[in-house]
Amino acid sequence: MVYSATMANATVVSGLPPLPAYTLEPIPDLLPWVSDFTVSLFLPHISYWVVSFIFHMIDIYDLFPAYRLHTPEEISARNHASRSEVARDVIIEQIIQIFTTAFLSYTEPVQMTGMENYDVAVWAQRIRVAQRALPTVLGLVGLNAAALAKSMSASHPLLAGALAGGQYPFVMNTSALGDGAAAATVPAFASWEIMLAKAIYWVAVPFVQFWFAVTFMDAWQYFWHRAMHVNRWMYVNWHSRHHRLYVPYAYGALYNHPVEGFVLDTAGAGLAYKLSFMTPRMSIGFFVFSTIKTVDDHCGYALPWDPLQRITSNNAAYHDIHHQSWGIKTNFSQPFFTFWDRLLGTMWTGDTTLKYARDRDAAARKTAAAAAKAAAEKDESAEPASSPSDAATPNGGAKAAKPRKAGVKASKSKPVNA
Repeated sequence: MVYSATMANATVVSGLPPLPAYTLEPIPDLLPWVSDFTVSLFLPHISYWVVSFIFHMIDIYDLFPAYRLHTPEEISARNHASRSEVARDVIIEQIIQIFTTAFLSYTEPVQMTGMENYDVAVWAQRIRVAQRALPTVLGLVGLNAAALAKSMSASHPLLAGALAGGQYPFVMNTSALGDGAAAATVPAFASWEIMLAKAIYWVAVPFVQFWFAVTFMDAWQYFWHRAMHVNRWMYVNWHSRHHRLYVPYAYGALYNHPVEGFVLDTAGAGLAYKLSFMTPRMSIGFFVFSTIKTVDDHCGYALPWDPLQRITSNNAAYHDIHHQSWGIKTNFSQPFFTFWDRLLGTMWTGDTTLKYARDRDAAARKTAAAAAKAAAEKDESAEPASSPSDAATPNGGAKAAKPRKAGVKASKSKPVNA
């Protein structure tokens, strides 16, 4: 699609610089050997398992014991789901997410490119129009914008033009107004207007979209998560599965009932993407980031150099409290900020040191008792296997002589009793 120069230059009538023509074409894929559609389907889940594997290796080799939130004994003693069960349910949820992502992708038009300079120019026009209100605003505080502009016209012409309400007679451009038409001199944008417009288009707008998506997802997950604790039916039938992990670990982040996983995570992220008007390519970054953040929140380590645990107070240590029996009614916020917990009074307050120490000691005692019981059962199962062979040995006969000896005494006592 080509936007004609005649249509673009229609803005000259209003005294504004004209908008450039553009040609639209499908945006090239990020990677030449795989489509953006395929990347959007699988990259979040690949990221999930890559980050989880890193933390799993840290667990297996106990690389940072000083920063563990729980001891290895607690994982085996306190969790009510095996690692294979957790992995199975995570894969089920990821399959659901893949189909949901595919559906969302098919509802989006093909992402196009070629209109970027036009969109930047639209923002530059808005900046130029906004400057028209500057003399009036300055007049409200007793400043004469026209006099200021005149005094600064020689030394700071761009600032003078802004003070005059966006008047830049010295910034012009030569452009053709149409097919076969003669070139004409038309207004142009000042350099600072273009720079500001680019900053708005390339940085500010995506930032606002991303911030809205994060804020929406936080609100969605907080109220659904809290509802699943308040409503007994939802807790028993859905959310209790996630709380079988009293000691969370990285790849258990998406260990949920499939219905809960869809409502809490999949639908929340999908709606955040749609309502923020992100581009499909931006959504890839959003989904990958939120996935990695969720994994990090369940990693079981309070790592001081982990950037995801430093940029926000909603981190692994914060969410781990919610997984404990004594903190299960607090710290509902996830996965980004703690705003709703603070506002609605559901944030855990107080020291947790003694509670964590108590849980560690209880797990250590339980592990030791289980080991002792297993050893005792092993000894008992080995003893009957040796008894028949012992009875066949000469030494074993001495044990069998006791009944015969007792029988002799009994026969001797009968006459006396008689």
